[in-house]
Amino acid sequence: MTPPDPRPAEGAASDLHRAFWRWHFYAGLVVMPVLMLMALTGGLYLFKDEIEGLVYRPLLVTPPAAASTPPRAWADAARLAVPGRLVQLSPPADATQSARLVIETPQGARRAVYVDPAGASVLGSTPDGGLMQTIKRLHSLDLAGPIFNLLIEVVAGWAIVMVATGVVLWWPRGRAGPLKVRGDPAQRVFWRDLHALVGLFAGGIILFLAVTGMPWSAVWGKQVRGMINEAGLGRPDPPAGAAAAWSHGPSHPSGSADAPWALRDAEMRTHHRGQGLSLDGAVARVDAAGLPRPYLLTLPNGPGGTWSAAHMPDRVQGMRTLYLDGTDGRVVADIGYGQFGAGAKAVEWVIAVHQGRQFGSANRLVMLAGCVAIWLLGTSALVMWWKRRPKGRFAAPAGPANPRAYAALGAVVLPIAILYPLVGASLAVVLALDLIVRRIALSLRRPPKART
Repeated sequence: MTPPDPRPAEGAASDLHRAFWRWHFYAGLVVMPVLMLMALTGGLYLFKDEIEGLVYRPLLVTPPAAASTPPRAWADAARLAVPGRLVQLSPPADATQSARLVIETPQGARRAVYVDPAGASVLGSTPDGGLMQTIKRLHSLDLAGPIFNLLIEVVAGWAIVMVATGVVLWWPRGRAGPLKVRGDPAQRVFWRDLHALVGLFAGGIILFLAVTGMPWSAVWGKQVRGMINEAGLGRPDPPAGAAAAWSHGPSHPSGSADAPWALRDAEMRTHHRGQGLSLDGAVARVDAAGLPRPYLLTLPNGPGGTWSAAHMPDRVQGMRTLYLDGTDGRVVADIGYGQFGAGAKAVEWVIAVHQGRQFGSANRLVMLAGCVAIWLLGTSALVMWWKRRPKGRFAAPAGPANPRAYAALGAVVLPIAILYPLVGASLAVVLALDLIVRRIALSLRRPPKART
């Protein structure tokens, strides 16, 4: 939230105001373009089901049928359309939906094949995840490569700095900021008040989105997952003697981008023992165990290996995963949300709220309001800067005359830097650059020494 124009004032209050304004400006400069991209993609992802239903309707919807062919027929049809190894299966929840099968090709690519269960006819195929997976990867910056994924933590941390400094600036020098939008769009005061009010009322949502986005970050999120699991507060392992075990490794257990956060770093090890459980048998066992459809059935790498079936509803309390012995199909573990440790429960819950799933439509609309607010803040900030800037100058807010004013700013920023080390490193870089630029500017303004 960019504050009102600084009025002529003397003393510490003015210096304090300038210090917060300057760093609020820098925070917006560092994160706002990326934050607006994340708000756009995140807002779209809130409507994942609706968008997929519109784009992929011919692949998802089938004519109602009284009978269905067995799962092995779906697999045969899918492999005939896309040669490769079947790795996952999502049986339809009712007679109007297709079955979704994921095939791994010899080249290592994954494609989702949609099959009409009534006649085992292939309706079509897409890259695994399709359009929404691309949007999700844009949201996490993963599409640009692993290095760019590190920016998630930096952007989220600077967004926290931006909200914190903006709230302080809304209450400048002992009086509250505006509670209504004055003027008209041709005047800078209109955009200034709009920016302040949107930030004031949506700042809490933006702060929540930034903090709850941190668990997916490449550095902080991974370290927190490790600490939670080591403390025994994460998702429990299958019981002793189960045919599958979970260990910390580089890949998902299922290869699915929708795997629970607590299993983000997990890797399933399968034990091969003789003739394996059939696909038809596995689906029958999972259905008999009462796991609600739709669920994601993940096949082992070979005969006798462990099968897993995960149900991921909108409300985290309904999360449940079954593990089947690969030889006789018995359930060796049945793990639900109630068995999660306190750490995994808390993080899974806040992620579900972040994604707009936990509390239905109201949850989704509140998160959407935060995404829209980010665009209003970014647009109004750009207009304000454009109207305020002197021609040919960058026009960053002037720093405080007394550097001690940064002490109060440090009280706000330092805890963020300590909690999120990658953010702290970026703050240190920006502070160093700010000091260097200020010294250069001061040296250029000094009059040359007179010759004697």
